[in-house]
Amino acid sequence: MMKRTIVTGMALSLATLFISACNSTPDTVETAQTNPAAYKVSIEEWHKERITNLKKEDGWLALAGLFWLEPGINTFGSGPDNDLVFPEGKIAAEAGAFILEGDKVKIKLNDGAEVKLDGKPVQDAVVYTAGSDDSPKLTHGSLTWFVIQRGDKYGIRLRDTESEVRKNFTGIDRYEVNPDWQLQAKLEPNTTGRKIAITNVLGQTSNEDTPGALVFKVDGKEYKLDVMKEGNELFVLFADKTNGNETYGAGRYLYTNLPDANGNVTIDFNKAYNPPCAFVTYATCPLPPKQNFLPIPVPAGEKAFEGGH
Repeated sequence: MMKRTIVTGMALSLATLFISACNSTPDTVETAQTNPAAYKVSIEEWHKERITNLKKEDGWLALAGLFWLEPGINTFGSGPDNDLVFPEGKIAAEAGAFILEGDKVKIKLNDGAEVKLDGKPVQDAVVYTAGSDDSPKLTHGSLTWFVIQRGDKYGIRLRDTESEVRKNFTGIDRYEVNPDWQLQAKLEPNTTGRKIAITNVLGQTSNEDTPGALVFKVDGKEYKLDVMKEGNELFVLFADKTNGNETYGAGRYLYTNLPDANGNVTIDFNKAYNPPCAFVTYATCPLPPKQNFLPIPVPAGEKAFEGGH
C-alpha cells in the first residue's frame, strides 16, 4: 500500500482542480434543527460504536502487514530472510511458505510452526481460490492472516491483536457536532447505465455501478456526489477543502440511507469518517473519484488521525 504522504499528495493535487470557496453554512434538514440535543446524542452514540468496531480484535487497528505474493513459492516467518517477514518474536523464524499457482494459493507449514486453519491444526492446504466468497483464517498466537485478492494481485493480510496502533489508540479528533451539516439531498438517478471510475491506493482502477448522484445545496449553491450502493445503504467517497489540513488528505467516507419513494436522501456529514488508510499502511482504500472533490470546506465529522502514518 502507498504511504500516507503519497495518498495525501494525490488528494491535494486533484483538489487544486477546483476554485477556492468561502466557509459555508449548508441548507439543513429540519429534524436535526428541531431537536439538536437529541440529534447530538445520536451522533455521539454512532461515533461510540464506530470506535468500538475499530478497536475490535478483527478491526482495522489490528492490521499489521500486507504482503503481495509472487507466482510460485513465497516463504514466510519472523526471520529477515523470508519473502514475507512477519513480526519478530510472534511466530517461528521459518514458518513455511505460500505457493501461488494460477488463481490458487496454498500454504505449506514447516514442522513445529503450530499454525491453525479456521481453528484446526494444519500442515498444508489450499487457502484461497480466485472468486472465493470468503478466505479462511490462519492463526498463531496473537496473529491472524488470510488471503485477499485485488484485481490480478493476491496478497496476505496480517492482523495482530497486540499491534502498537491498536494498543496505543486513544480516539479520533472530531469537529463539534453541528446539525447544520445534516442535509436533505435528492438522488439524481443514473438513467444511462454509466459507471464511475474508482482508483485505490495501489493505483488500480475499477469501473463501478452507481445508482446516481446525491444533489444538495450549501449556501444556496448546488453540489453533487456520485454514490455506490452497498446493501441497504449508499456509500459516498468524497473530498473537500479541509483535506490535508484539518482532515485526512485522501478524503473521507460516509454512508446514507437509501432514497425514499420521492428520491429524498439524508446525507449527514457529521458521520464522515476516515478511511482505514488514515490509521495503518496495510489497507487498500478506494479514493474519491475526481468528480467527488467538493470545492468547499466541510468542517464536520472526523479530523485527521494524529497517530497516523
